[in-house]
Amino acid sequence: QVQLVESGGGLVQPGGSLRLSCVASGRISRLNTMGWYRQAPGKQRELVADITSSGWASVADSVKGRFTISRDNAKNMLWLQMNSLKPEDTAVYYCYTDRAYYSGTYYNNIWGQGTQVTVSS
Repeated sequence: QVQLVESGGGLVQPGGSLRLSCVASGRISRLNTMGWYRQAPGKQRELVADITSSGWASVADSVKGRFTISRDNAKNMLWLQMNSLKPEDTAVYYCYTDRAYYSGTYYNNIWGQGTQVTVSS
């Protein structure tokens, strides 16, 4: 089975930085588009940034200029560099891929377990 495992969350002061990592475990041949979503208490899950397997990236307007998404296809890894963090960035951040090819089978809509990011003084 394909699993996505996030790390790098934590508590940071406003204006600080964090780097989230996501690794896809298993003998994966290919990952399609990958992304980061977040969900704050009482709010819907929202897309923060995503990146295609070719490297085309897009980020939400709310984080543009502060967050950068990147990936390494050879290592099946995804990152989210978050700078100039604000209290409103506080949320659980989830790694996601819309499709993975693993042992001759396609798996769709795979989510990680999430990592908490708290921005507070």
